[in-house]
Amino acid sequence: MALTAHRHLIWDWNGTLLDDLDLSVDVMNTLLARRGLPRLDRARYHALFDFPVRTYYGRLGFDPVIDGFDRLSVEFISGYDARRLESSLHRGAVGVLTAAAGAGLRQSILSAYRHETLHEIVAHFGLTAHFDHIAGLDNISAHSKVALGHALVRRLAVPPAEILLVGDTLHDLEVAHELGVDCALIASGHHPASRLQATGARVYPDLAAFAAAHGLQGRSDSGGGKI
Repeated sequence: MALTAHRHLIWDWNGTLLDDLDLSVDVMNTLLARRGLPRLDRARYHALFDFPVRTYYGRLGFDPVIDGFDRLSVEFISGYDARRLESSLHRGAVGVLTAAAGAGLRQSILSAYRHETLHEIVAHFGLTAHFDHIAGLDNISAHSKVALGHALVRRLAVPPAEILLVGDTLHDLEVAHELGVDCALIASGHHPASRLQATGARVYPDLAAFAAAHGLQGRSDSGGGKI
């Protein structure tokens, strides 16, 4: 069915529009290998990854005395940012954004990624014009997006009941609940379908399924490369 109850879509970036799962696993494996800790594969990553990321780092076995959270954050983000353009958009991302705009929906991004870098990579993929607002954190610690989300909703001046947040993690659902907005989760990112479905939330296997369910089929796109 079409998104007749919504006027604004708030998109998560990493894992929802940007397909950076494998890059995130690979960069973290570099940190783990340096310390002789067990490496990640997709299944283990999906089981352990969480917000706040401090919790995730603890699950990976890092010694907080030797490797403080701030040090690990700098090391991970440095490795990730050096390779950030290796990732591509998820298949269907451009099509669904274009179709949503054509349907009269306004759109924004709410991300735990650092604000300046977020703007840069959205521009790299030629997507900036799709969004009224692009909101990222002012640090690299990937803490909760709740406060940032409240600020964004105030700027939108749209009733929360008319906003749909689209994300790929349990934290996105938590943020949606805190903001009082609707939520849809895409199971092709940083949390697997099993964890997302256990919440009872609306879960779609990928962006194509989300688009089809809401009448947002647009032109096909491969998801790769700069637009």
